Amino acid sequence: MKPASAAFACFDRLIDSFFRVAAAVIACLLTLPLFSPPARAGAFLPSIQKGTIAVHLDPIATGMSAPDYGFSAPGDTSRLFVVEQKGLLRVIENGVLQPGSALDIQSVVQPPLNAGNANDERGFLGLAFHPGFNDPTSAGFRTLYTYESMPLGTGATYPAPAGATQNYKNAITEWKMSASDPNVVDPASRRDIISFGKNAGNHNGGTIAFGPDGYLYLGTGDGGNANDVGPSHIEPGGNAQNLTAALGKMLRIDPLSPTLNAGSGDPVSPNGQYRIPTTNPFQAPGQVPEIFAYGFRNPYRFSFDTANGQLIVADVGQNTIEEIDRVTLGGNYGWAVKEGDFLFDRSTGTVGPGPGNRSPGSPAGLIDPISGPLGTLEYDHGDGISITGGFVYRGTAIPQLTGKFIFGDLALHGQPVRADGRLFYADLQTGLINEFLLPQFAGGILPNGLTVHGFGQDANGELYVMTTNTPSNGTGGIVYKLAAVPEPAAAALAMMGLALVIKRQRTRLARESANLRHTQHSA
Repeated sequence: MKPASAAFACFDRLIDSFFRVAAAVIACLLTLPLFSPPARAGAFLPSIQKGTIAVHLDPIATGMSAPDYGFSAPGDTSRLFVVEQKGLLRVIENGVLQPGSALDIQSVVQPPLNAGNANDERGFLGLAFHPGFNDPTSAGFRTLYTYESMPLGTGATYPAPAGATQNYKNAITEWKMSASDPNVVDPASRRDIISFGKNAGNHNGGTIAFGPDGYLYLGTGDGGNANDVGPSHIEPGGNAQNLTAALGKMLRIDPLSPTLNAGSGDPVSPNGQYRIPTTNPFQAPGQVPEIFAYGFRNPYRFSFDTANGQLIVADVGQNTIEEIDRVTLGGNYGWAVKEGDFLFDRSTGTVGPGPGNRSPGSPAGLIDPISGPLGTLEYDHGDGISITGGFVYRGTAIPQLTGKFIFGDLALHGQPVRADGRLFYADLQTGLINEFLLPQFAGGILPNGLTVHGFGQDANGELYVMTTNTPSNGTGGIVYKLAAVPEPAAAALAMMGLALVIKRQRTRLARESANLRHTQHSA
């Protein structure tokens, strides 16, 4: 046999052996009963386990200032527009960060944003392109929208509730792209749409997105502070449960100037800048007609599944539970009666000591986080401190992720400096959350204390992770693109993940067996 032939034969035997072992591991796994990982002592929920899916994070832009969201214009497969919290809109074209910015609103968002404070939740937060952005016949041609914090100025469309002092406002603003430069927003095209007066600096929401119905959606936080209590919070019950407040809600509007769609059956807003869908569910006197759904604490990031139009929200919890919800018209998502599917006490600010007052399905009329036969899409603060929502994966580069909700958590550690963000994937059918395998990093964790501030989605359905380890006036921001781990490394990592699951299962069964023997002996 020739040396080359011998080498190929040896390689073939090695590959055959590899897959025989893989098949044996999988067969062994399939003989084990389904189980939930054991909860930590004093915990509220089982800890999130490492999954079997490995991804590679390709750094496509570095040296940025707290990137927190990314999106592509409809049909634009070459550009990703990235929001920097300090007030810049940047362009990544064909995987390369372009010099300069498409839009600079730093003078608008600073103040109220304290750009040197890594924990400040204000600033430039959201971006959406009109569905007709690339259609010259559409009233939304070259039109985009931003969501940002800004000085109060002449006031807000919706003043802060309860007559509270207004320290700033959050606003949706309309812009037009330059007719001469597709990478530049025309600063003279600005039009104010809707705004919300704020007292507290936190719970600002952050996402604006067009749904499949052509309307623009905005998630608003409950007003800030804690327990849905304090200045700018309505009593009894707080803002999130009160239909006379715009805070703690999912809102829906048609943001185009009513002069551009005179044939619409939707009524014009009181300020004359947008229309309110007639199908919004709360139109009684005193109710906020822009409300689509309610009962949220801080729906910082949400997205629409491009395959089926489902609206998936990651609602940031208080001290205990982070949750993922499927949002429907008129739904009540529980805050501040519940945090996740746990009963919440506004007077104490807790869900009770671990394991907590868990109450799925009760009280009636409240919609709990997404659940399935293997669990509920929620986790406690042993696994993070603030959920960062992402997108349902509909790209082609990583087939194992198709249909799964990709998201993260800001940080595993909150004090004294937030650090060590995490990346997860959730199965929307089974209710199971797993942590990604990140083989390129030591220990499988993000390097250098990076926190996860947001995600991006391009026109091909591929996803991006927005991270930073500096305040928004720093240069620690990195945009990573999710990529597949090259074979055969992915298969080896999957085997390792399966082996880890088996080891944990055996450990749990051994512990249960030992406990049973101890009980029998004691009896």
